[in-house]
Amino acid sequence: MINKSSLPRPRGRPRAFDRDAALATAGRTFWRLGYEGASIADLTEALGITAQSLYAAFKSKADLYREALDWYQREIGAYSVAALRKPDVFEAIAGSLMEAAEEFARAGRPKGCMISTAVLTCAEENAPIAETVAGMRSGALAAYRARLDQGIADGQLRPDTDIGALARYFGAIIQGMSVQARDGATADELAAVARIALTELERHRAEPASRRKVRGETPASLAKRREK
Repeated sequence: MINKSSLPRPRGRPRAFDRDAALATAGRTFWRLGYEGASIADLTEALGITAQSLYAAFKSKADLYREALDWYQREIGAYSVAALRKPDVFEAIAGSLMEAAEEFARAGRPKGCMISTAVLTCAEENAPIAETVAGMRSGALAAYRARLDQGIADGQLRPDTDIGALARYFGAIIQGMSVQARDGATADELAAVARIALTELERHRAEPASRRKVRGETPASLAKRREK
């Protein structure tokens, strides 16, 4: 009779390994500790697997982190994408900021944003990771800029609005709110910051169409003013 206990154990991750659940756990670990702060030991302990299984599933710590960033954008940060789709630019930006205030301070998980303040400084060998995160932040700025640009095209914002500067302003607000949340700011406190920031957007509200009509302005003339 064969003694089953003497047979070699199969290598690699267990058959019951749930990759999606493991990615969510790794994402929260990176979110809490940062890329450089989260060691392989931290990750394997959180995942309940060996280092060998981690590498078999995700290839490397860097690859796991990149997947974790995608997980965060898909599962946690999707609120911003949804908010910016609202047809009214004021509701869109307000939704993005107010949802951020709620999400950054939510109980039961790491505070702040995993992306907006991640890997701001790092060891030289981790520069590619820093570039990846910086690229994601640039993408967020581009999304704000595109939404503000659409607000001008829809006649909701003044044609002379500096959308580049305004997009960076809201990006800075998001980053600041993330830091404040990590330092203990509540959702209500962050929402108060968001409301103040929204007053700046309100300064760029376009005049009602009826008032522009009195002055003889048309969409074509507004477009020409914007091009100048």
